[in-house]
Amino acid sequence: MLSDHGGVQLAHTEQSPFRQVGKRVVIATVVLVATVLIVYFDRDGYRDNNGGELSLLDATYYATVSLSTTGYGDITPVTASARLVNILLITPLRVLFLLILIGTTLEALTARSREEFRVRRWRSTVRQHVVVCGYGTKGRSAIRALLANGTDKEHIIVVDPSPTSIDEANSIGLTGIVGDAGRADVLRRTSIEKARAVVVAANRDDTAVLITLTVRQLNPSVPITASVREEENASLLRQSGADSVITSSSTSGRLLGLATDSPRVVAVVEDLLTAGHGLDLTQRTVTSAEVGMGARQLRDVVLSVTRGGRTLRFDDPAIGTLQSEDVLVVVRSN
Repeated sequence: MLSDHGGVQLAHTEQSPFRQVGKRVVIATVVLVATVLIVYFDRDGYRDNNGGELSLLDATYYATVSLSTTGYGDITPVTASARLVNILLITPLRVLFLLILIGTTLEALTARSREEFRVRRWRSTVRQHVVVCGYGTKGRSAIRALLANGTDKEHIIVVDPSPTSIDEANSIGLTGIVGDAGRADVLRRTSIEKARAVVVAANRDDTAVLITLTVRQLNPSVPITASVREEENASLLRQSGADSVITSSSTSGRLLGLATDSPRVVAVVEDLLTAGHGLDLTQRTVTSAEVGMGARQLRDVVLSVTRGGRTLRFDDPAIGTLQSEDVLVVVRSN
């Protein structure tokens, strides 16, 4: 559902209008039937100005005009017990019936206020989230990887100019913002200053550069991972402030070339890139128990060690023994 709150769409489910109306009709019918039965079983306490004992039709007529507050006065409670029943039961049922009748109007009047409250509460609590700019093929794949690696849906915000794409993101529980991620006012709605990472998955390289520049202007320290189609544009993205640049066309081309002569290599690479089963590539810090050990002594297969801002390959003798602040890239089996 698209809400008019700066383009922010929080993920939530909403019943269809037909179901809402149907539910109210059922409840109203139950209230009417209950009122008819109450009046009919206590019919000796009522007087019909036309004379005679109250029939089931008379009870239904009295219940209908009473619940609608019309009250023509041709049938009235005359005994103390009947009047007490009217006070304690019929009157509350009348109020409930009226609330049901005007429920649709009240729903429409309060829907916007409720949504504004939800958006304000979300903005006050959101932090350490990942902003994904673009919900195309690359953006959806990035989100699947984030979810597989343990990121909660509540900590992922999607930005895309297409309302249809945002609706799709909402349908799987993600918060979405309709707009151009290259605009500063759109990115501010994501609380970009409190984000822990930004993924730029635009369909065009020039759009990716503009988004990266805008993100870096609003948050100089947030890590930015960007995708680029053409390898010659990768340097532009790095100059714009991207920390990691993934070249989709050249990466796909390398895999295609490898698949020709070394298909098993490609199978292993696909396994490594698919989180959740088989082999996984993972970045983690050294545990206290691993300090002082050699990289080859760990249960996980160590591919690189980052120390003091410098990344060392697994076979680099400069690694020596592991230190407390080392960051490892490892291959881990599930």
